[in-house]
Amino acid sequence: MRAELAAATRRWIDHDVDAGSREELRALLAAAEAGSTDAVRELDERMSGQPGFGTAGVRAPVRAGANGMNRAVVVRTTAGVASWLADHGFGGGTAVVGRDARHGSAEFAADAAGVLAAAGFDVRVLPGPLPTPVLAAAVRDLDAVAGVQITASHNPPRDNGYKLYLRGGIHLVSPTDTEVEEAIAAAPPAAEVPRAESWTTQHDALENYLSRVAVLPRGPAGGSAQGPARRLRIAATALHGVGARPLVEALRRAGFDDVHLVAAQTEPDPDFPTAEFPNPEEPGATDLLLELAEEVDADLAVALDPDADRCALGVREDGRWRMLRGDETGVLLGDHLLSHLDRTAHPDPLVATTVVSSSMLRSVAERRGVRFDETLTGFKWLVRAGDGNGTGLVYAYEEALGHCVDPDRVRDKDGISTAVLGCDLAATAKAAGRDLPGLLDALFAEHGVHRTGQLSVRVTDLTVIAGIMARLRAEPPAALARVPVRTEDLLPDTDALLVTGAGGLRLVVRPSGTEPKLKCYFQVVEQVGGTLAEAKAAADRRLAELREAVSDLVGGD
Repeated sequence: MRAELAAATRRWIDHDVDAGSREELRALLAAAEAGSTDAVRELDERMSGQPGFGTAGVRAPVRAGANGMNRAVVVRTTAGVASWLADHGFGGGTAVVGRDARHGSAEFAADAAGVLAAAGFDVRVLPGPLPTPVLAAAVRDLDAVAGVQITASHNPPRDNGYKLYLRGGIHLVSPTDTEVEEAIAAAPPAAEVPRAESWTTQHDALENYLSRVAVLPRGPAGGSAQGPARRLRIAATALHGVGARPLVEALRRAGFDDVHLVAAQTEPDPDFPTAEFPNPEEPGATDLLLELAEEVDADLAVALDPDADRCALGVREDGRWRMLRGDETGVLLGDHLLSHLDRTAHPDPLVATTVVSSSMLRSVAERRGVRFDETLTGFKWLVRAGDGNGTGLVYAYEEALGHCVDPDRVRDKDGISTAVLGCDLAATAKAAGRDLPGLLDALFAEHGVHRTGQLSVRVTDLTVIAGIMARLRAEPPAALARVPVRTEDLLPDTDALLVTGAGGLRLVVRPSGTEPKLKCYFQVVEQVGGTLAEAKAAADRRLAELREAVSDLVGGD
């Protein structure tokens, strides 16, 4: 073991604020000094720098050391955030702190609140574990200068995270993210950072959020509980996260009271016993939900991720239940929202999606006569669509089950409000004798069959991803699935490659911002010249061929 690694570890131990973390590192250091190569390797990983800001903040395994999620890292991270805020004229402003129910979240939230309070901020702490959108809404409601949510969203159970919002409830973009990282790196050792307990509990945060969500429905009967447009049986799951009770209450207030929860996944559980990867996109994650939907003869299935900022919808199609892809839900909700939009309140509306999502929303926007923008990946860009400030934004989505359906209140993805709007859409369709698959087919007939897919390369060594990206930049493909293509490098704006070809062919290759993956997103579009069934079949064949070509290109799973 290198002497400098041992010295750095001892310094960290001396300044750690948590006794358990100090003991954890001491044991690992002792094993490394005794000659364990595994211990040396792990210690090197734990002490190699600090977690960086990804798509929306920090995520890392809960473990002791500089490169993990632990109390010392949270204290130093918050000290850096407080320093940046003060340096930019926001000192003494309101800061909101919330958390989910993961391992360590309660302690991490208390430390973040304590550091901000000692730094002179008016700190408001949400009462207990609550969905991330409640925190995001509170930041806007209170005109706070910052919001911190302790959460790892849909990451595996071993992880936790630190999500940062700035004034207006928006995420950081360059160069602010780099400036904040530099401020964190310059923060003093954790034990030297002052903390105080002079914060206020913001008891009305959930009530304020729910009162707005309840009036979101835009179809017939609006948010009224009366009439056939509210008659919908819903199966739902929170995947062991914090969204179950807020979801049920939001739906009840919107007029939907026939809600059935997956009992095994209703209570928050940081071990996620029935979902190793608690992401509704992951194979198997929604199996219990779809079983319940079949059992209770539901009209719609709803899955939230653990911090309830993502929402997936499930439907019965041809006698079998399946989850809609994010792009399918995105275009259905976008069309529904635009068809009932109050143009007096929104005279120049804007909708947006990202470069890795389906291009179908662009066509819908054109037909509806509204502005459209396509941004880089992530809601930090989506909420800045159009003029850089999101002026006129009424809806935004990305294919990874993130939907922003009420940008005036939550400038981020919001699974609960999405669920309410999705139920409104399903109830409106049911009252008219239709269903969501039928509505999707009608959109395909009008705009072309848009088929999208995704392929990932999961790694343990991040240099593998860098190597693949370097190879593709040096030798971009000339054709994919027998279609000539051109490649555009999206650097320096983002680390991604955009490949396009005829027939709506599109491929985006980029490293994940939250997981050790290389992600590939691809699309084909088949116009309906004959029957819709023929166009669907042709699109499916082309998509399968493109998937094989992409797998060969990057070595996907």
